[in-house]
Amino acid sequence: MSPTTLTLISSMATKALLADLVARFAQQHPGITVTVTSVGGVDAAQRVQAGEAFDIVALASDAIEKLAAGGFVRGETRTDMVRSAVAVAVPAGAPVPDIGSEAALKAAVLAAPTLGCSTGPSGVQLAALFERWGIAQQIAPRMVTAPPGVPVGSLVAQGAVALGFQQLSELMHLPGIQVIGGLPEAAQIVTTFSAAQTTRSQQPGAVRQFLAFLASPATAETKRRHGMQAT
Repeated sequence: MSPTTLTLISSMATKALLADLVARFAQQHPGITVTVTSVGGVDAAQRVQAGEAFDIVALASDAIEKLAAGGFVRGETRTDMVRSAVAVAVPAGAPVPDIGSEAALKAAVLAAPTLGCSTGPSGVQLAALFERWGIAQQIAPRMVTAPPGVPVGSLVAQGAVALGFQQLSELMHLPGIQVIGGLPEAAQIVTTFSAAQTTRSQQPGAVRQFLAFLASPATAETKRRHGMQAT
């Protein structure tokens, strides 16, 4: 049997996780190679919609649903991979605010000179949280949105952001920052990331094998190590 190469495009949130999982998959399926392109989630969806030839796309589940509705991925192949929670970071060595309750987190947000979020699903949901609290307009001048594909944590490390919010998986390995914890339960933002076969893919058998691997119990520990939970 000739070797098979699958192409996958993902958002940055699962970049490190997919690198580990692809390496493990290759050990178990030596005849199938998976190459991964990781970019900002909005860019990834646009590239699939523009007709670029990928076999698999891995994004937040609502983005996958939109691609399925538009006929760009096969909805029946959607495979939930992980649940990813949002965490908070400050520059290394900076004072650590209390974020142990919703009230404490709100106070920390109001006190921060600058706030950082992403263009991804966590940023969208964070904006909704600030709207619910009734502070969105008040803090708008202090909000810094990281460009697509740029980790919020890198802005925190540079000192451009005093309090940064992003998926724990994207913050936990960055130098120059301190992850002070996840959001309190009443305010927690959890995103499910899923993968699906694109309608352009001509390799459904190999894609099915890889998607089944992504959801398999054997991957749970790797997902935990990257700050995510198996679905």
